Amino acid sequence: MRISYFVFSFLLIFKLYAKSFIYCSEGSPSSFNPQITTDGTSNNAATHTIYNRLVEFEYGTTNIIPRLAQSWEISKDKKVYTFRLRKGVKFHKTKYFTPTRDFNADDVIFSFERQLRKDHPYHMIGGGQYVYFQDMGMNETIKEIKKIDDYTVQFLLTQPLAPFLANLAMGFASILSDEYAHYLISKNKQNDIDNFPIGTGPYIFQKYVKDSMIRYTANEEYFVGVPKISKLIFSITTDPNVRYQKLKTEECHLAIEPSPNDLPQMKTNKGLKVLESPGLNISYLAINSKIKPLDNIFVRRAINHALNTKSYIEAIYLGHAIEAKNPIPPTMWAYYNENLKLEYNPEKAKQLLAKAGYKDGFETELLILPVTRPYNPNGKKMGEMMQADLAKVGIKVKLINYDWPTYLTKSRQGIHGLIQGGWTGDNGDPDNFMDILLGCNGVNAGSNMAQWCDKKYSDLMAKAKIVTSKDERKNLYIQAQKIFTKESPWAPIAHSIVFRAMSAKVDGYKMDPLGNDIFTYVDLK
Repeated sequence: MRISYFVFSFLLIFKLYAKSFIYCSEGSPSSFNPQITTDGTSNNAATHTIYNRLVEFEYGTTNIIPRLAQSWEISKDKKVYTFRLRKGVKFHKTKYFTPTRDFNADDVIFSFERQLRKDHPYHMIGGGQYVYFQDMGMNETIKEIKKIDDYTVQFLLTQPLAPFLANLAMGFASILSDEYAHYLISKNKQNDIDNFPIGTGPYIFQKYVKDSMIRYTANEEYFVGVPKISKLIFSITTDPNVRYQKLKTEECHLAIEPSPNDLPQMKTNKGLKVLESPGLNISYLAINSKIKPLDNIFVRRAINHALNTKSYIEAIYLGHAIEAKNPIPPTMWAYYNENLKLEYNPEKAKQLLAKAGYKDGFETELLILPVTRPYNPNGKKMGEMMQADLAKVGIKVKLINYDWPTYLTKSRQGIHGLIQGGWTGDNGDPDNFMDILLGCNGVNAGSNMAQWCDKKYSDLMAKAKIVTSKDERKNLYIQAQKIFTKESPWAPIAHSIVFRAMSAKVDGYKMDPLGNDIFTYVDLK
């Protein structure tokens, strides 16, 4: 009896602590450091899996809650933020690094000064591009970060920044280990910091095989609570149809971005469940305004008139989206509903091309999205439809297809003509769309795919960052949306509904309004 009881207990414990969860992701991450990435693929692989931030968004909402900071105070002039840090938080112990101390103020200062100070020993590691940090104006707003003591840190700002606290909940504000950084310097392996991550989050990085898989184990010392899944595996599966087949054969438990074509069948499968929510997102065609003839406003407006975006909604999203006319989704508080979309009108497009001096059209290239994204389930098909629409008005387009990391690199270089883009909001603030994607700072940082820098527009963005009245901010964003439509650096395409397909055994998963897949609280029944 004792042996049987022992065996039973062992099996029960094994069952409880040996759960493996397989997530069918859509592509390979470009890095495991959220400070230097902007894409959702990398964000899912690192931000909420490996790291924590001072503050975070409450699971399934955009409410800001304490995390590595237990509390904070904001000065009356909104230029000083004082954070009291949580004690007893452990960094990950891995086969490549063993921490000797807990998280403290030095880690906060390292994580932000790496991005802030150009003379920081880690600033140029990974290329020296901190797109979010720069685009959100953090490099211009943070004057100094002071260590008051081991568990108190003060951010001194040059001016009030309305979305500052929300910005700190974003991936780029993840806290890395200062001790690990010094260890890597002693071994002359600084580049490892972005590829062999050490964080404080729910899962510990184990192994990565490009275009194949990522493995993590649960952090048994996680200060929020030990995850219920002991092994987390990302099975990198670029084809949505293959992801569906893997779901059906239980080779994965949850699949990102199911194909709209598969949704009806998925919903009738009793072994699966499908969740959906309106996406805080935008799909667009960026028109590089720095190169000829796309620098001509009439050409950019002609491209807008040439694209039959309604047909894309039906053919590609199967109706699970609405047409976009602004750079922000309609659920956002600064959305300008009265703004007019440049309607589909090929004849008007031809007239505008003639006015610009391109009566016979021209040739250009279009970089198509190589992976399924929440805002665009099929970049290739959309590219082919765009190519056909533009041909009708005389614009001959060559479609260019790269793998995901190369596509991201090319998009930042700004040498393309046309490029498919998209965005899912990171913090619920219009600044996160309108400035980061279209502001002048984004041209150099690489997030402004249209390479469009309009002084009047960017001045409005700068004002909207510092005013505290929401009504006043909304008015500034509305003025900017009018400029956007007139100048047409994009052809806005769609705001999509986001879907996740998963085994019926999956428990505890919530759709994140900011588009992330978070596994901290997920279980298998």
